[in-house]
Amino acid sequence: MSTKIIFLSLCLAALCAPQAKAQIIVSDGTKVVNDTIGEAQLLVQYETRCIPNPEKPEKVTEETMMLEIGKNLSKFYSYTKYVCDSVLAVDFANKASQETINEHMKQYGGSKLSERTFKGYPSGKVTTLDEVAGMTRLRCEENEERPQWKILAENDSVLSYLCGKAECQFKGRTWTAWFTAEIPVSDGPWKLCGLPGLILKAEDSEGHYSFTAMGMEQCHTYRPILFDGKKHEPMNRKAYDKVHERYYADPVGFITGSMPNVTVTIQDEHGNATKNPKNVPYNPLERGK
Repeated sequence: MSTKIIFLSLCLAALCAPQAKAQIIVSDGTKVVNDTIGEAQLLVQYETRCIPNPEKPEKVTEETMMLEIGKNLSKFYSYTKYVCDSVLAVDFANKASQETINEHMKQYGGSKLSERTFKGYPSGKVTTLDEVAGMTRLRCEENEERPQWKILAENDSVLSYLCGKAECQFKGRTWTAWFTAEIPVSDGPWKLCGLPGLILKAEDSEGHYSFTAMGMEQCHTYRPILFDGKKHEPMNRKAYDKVHERYYADPVGFITGSMPNVTVTIQDEHGNATKNPKNVPYNPLERGK
């Protein structure tokens, strides 16, 4: 990597600030190493909605998330991030120009939920991967913790499947979920699982996050479940959260503090210079216990 990198368009949408006009997208070209940890048997697509700033609940962001379910493990990830990573991997392999890379980062790099959640990997654990500012790679491995659900008497239909209703307190939020016993897989979006059927819809009581299944596919051909966190820095949940808090408090300061040889140029969508963002709204999916 060169001693000086100029990021021409650092904006806030990737920080889950939809009221802003742009986004911070950074990539250092590090080669991603994927390990095959299982084989997907079922693929579920969820429309994910979140409110990044609780003080502006009218500003909602949407993202397509994918759940790959295998034997005794699953992977939940952003489809947007998957596409961006794939495009950039080709760019770096082909030694594309910085201008081309910048354009592709702006075009494909708008993921709002960049975390990847691996339930059951390693066995008995849940592993969360993330890249903060595209450079600081984090791996948080925790003991598997299943929500304690209360199953209610109500029914509904999602994707034409008959669903039961359940509620729980989990990771700092109150969740309502709709699950179908017609698909007897005890899994669901993010870390939500533990019901007698696949969770097709879930939302927290504050309306900050929701997951709604939009489609699913049985995997009739080989589809590996890949884990790309071997080179990520391992840390506990407290340290993991602290890194994210520091980043959102001062994104540019975080970048330059982590990589002092980097020069950061900030422009809005019109190419005009703008000030450094500070104290960007931070509304994490997980809020402790």
